[in-house]
Parts: sequence; C-alpha cells; structure tokens
Amino acid sequence: MAGGGGRPRCPPGVLLGVAAVVVAAGWGERDEGWESSCGVRAEQKEEQSIVLIGKNEVYGDIRHEVNVYVKVFTNSPFLVCMDLALSQKRIIDPNYLWTGPDGRVLQGQSYVNLTETGKLMVMGFMVPMSGAYTCILSHKVIETTTQEETEMVEAYKFMVYAYREADHAYQVSVRFSTTGCRLRNNDLFIKILKRILNSSISHLTCHITGSSYKCHSIRTPKDSLQYELFVNFLVNPFAPGWEEVCQEFPYDCEAVTNRRVRQAAERIGKFFHQLKQVLKSEFQAVPTIQYVENSFSMTPIDSCRPGFGRNHHTHQNCASCCVVCDPGTYSPNHEVTCQTCARPEASMYGAKSC
Repeated sequence: MAGGGGRPRCPPGVLLGVAAVVVAAGWGERDEGWESSCGVRAEQKEEQSIVLIGKNEVYGDIRHEVNVYVKVFTNSPFLVCMDLALSQKRIIDPNYLWTGPDGRVLQGQSYVNLTETGKLMVMGFMVPMSGAYTCILSHKVIETTTQEETEMVEAYKFMVYAYREADHAYQVSVRFSTTGCRLRNNDLFIKILKRILNSSISHLTCHITGSSYKCHSIRTPKDSLQYELFVNFLVNPFAPGWEEVCQEFPYDCEAVTNRRVRQAAERIGKFFHQLKQVLKSEFQAVPTIQYVENSFSMTPIDSCRPGFGRNHHTHQNCASCCVVCDPGTYSPNHEVTCQTCARPEASMYGAKSC
C-alpha cells in the first residue's frame, strides 16, 4: 500500500479518549529561550522520542489527547492535525476540520491562523479560549495494485490551557537582641524599621506587609538570660502603582513584578548584612536593640492571580505554572489552589467565583 497505508481506520466523528499527556515545544532538552518568548509550556511523554527543539509545533496523537499550556496574551504554538509518524508520509487528498471549545468550526475565525496543511495557531490567547481543540483529518489510501481508494478518518484532540507565571513575594525573618520584652522601645523600633525598609524599596513599587514580632526570653549555655525580638514580614510586589506596570506590559506583567520584588528582597538582604557595621559606626554607645548576626533569612512565597491555580496532579508538566481553573472550580484570591464549586454545573474556565 502507499500514501499512509497500514494505519488503523476510524469511523468519521469518533473522538479521542481522555488520557492526558503533555507534548509541546522544547521537548526533552527544553529550549528555554523559545519557551519564554512564545509563552508555551509542555513536555513530551517519556516513551516518545520526539526532538522538536526550537520548532513552534505540537503534534497530535490518535491514542490520547495532548495537553498544551499557553501564556496569556501570547500566541499558541501550531497544533498539527496529525501525529509525527504520519507527518513523515505522503498524504493523499488531505482535508482538515478544526473545531474549538464551543464546538464552532474555526475556519475563517479572526483569532486563528489556520494553514492549508492543517496547522492551527490561536492568536492572543485569552482565558476564555481555554478548552478542547479537535481536528478531524480525512485522507485517502490507494491500493498500489488495484488503485482502490479507501477513505481514512482520524481525530486529534488538544486540551489547551491558559497559564500565568506565579507571582513571587519573600517571607523575611530576622532577630534583634533587646534589654527586655516589656519595653515600649521595642514597638517603636519595629515601626521605624518598617518605615526605613519601605522607603528603600518604594521606587520598585514594592512594600512591607504582614509585619509582626514576638519577644522571647532565652537562657544561654552560659546560664545567662537574654531577650530577642523575632521579626517577620513579607516583601510584597503590589505596592500602590504596580498596576501601571501591567498596563505597560500586560503580556509580561508577572515577569516585571517578579523582577522588581527580587531586587527589593536583595536590597533588604544587603541592608541587614550591613546593619551591624552601621550601628557600630553611627552610635558611640551600644544601642539597646541590636541585630543578631546571621539571623536574616528569606523564603520565596508564590501566589496565583484570581482565576488561576496550581494542580500538580492534573497539570504535572506545568507544575510551576498558575494554570486557569477548570470548569467547576474557582479561585477568588491570590491563593495557589483552585477550589471546587458547590454547583458542579459551572462550565467556564478561569472562574473567580461560583
């Protein structure tokens, strides 16, 4: 046989099962530069030996649906209406029929780029565009000896999800020695410290939130008693004015705010690193409150925008992404988990409430 013979024949209209697998650009050895510029996240299934590094294409699979993750406001990769094996063969009289999540035929829609060889790109990807994209490929197989024609029909299903990068904040812990736990100066010191830190990072549209402290008495191995302030606060990227950043760079909002909050956290770390020396040089007498050397620690804290969350089970290959909440789930705040709706009939992606 010629022209793609030997492939299983499927009756028209039969769609794929729902065994999820991720196949997309950057497969195996991921091309990070391509991924960040095109806004696509995915990974190949282990048993497939596909190398498409640098190619903006995702092939289908007749055995199962293919998951693809597209960063909001960017273009999707080209979804190819065939699998890799079939793409290496000559195909006779191919015909492609693409339908979107709402069941509409995509041919002629303004937001798609559909090539004559059956490749589909969804442009300016938005949350409501998430869902199942299905292509029916029909083509002919011609028997070499008899020239008998057989019509073949195959279906490919892609589950395409909008995602955003996680927003970063930094939880900071630091300790100060003091002469007692009941001193009014302790409160005053924390207020002044917060004001100084906010002043040093305000130009980065970041600020200190959730600041708190506790005073503890500590018995030392030398059988003496000392007092320490255990201070905690969050370096937050959402100070007044941060929205203007997203208006200027809506497609890359998280990258900009994350870069600024990282700079703010590094600036605060440098402040505490130099603080002991500053106190020594600025005060002739020993201050009643002193920084405990090497007590500074900083831990990154991730959050997702409303309507997005993380699901390590459902989206294993985009585990660090904030993926749009599935129908029947929602996220009303900046938590990292989509909650289940009490009414499972909710059918929209990216719900912020039920």
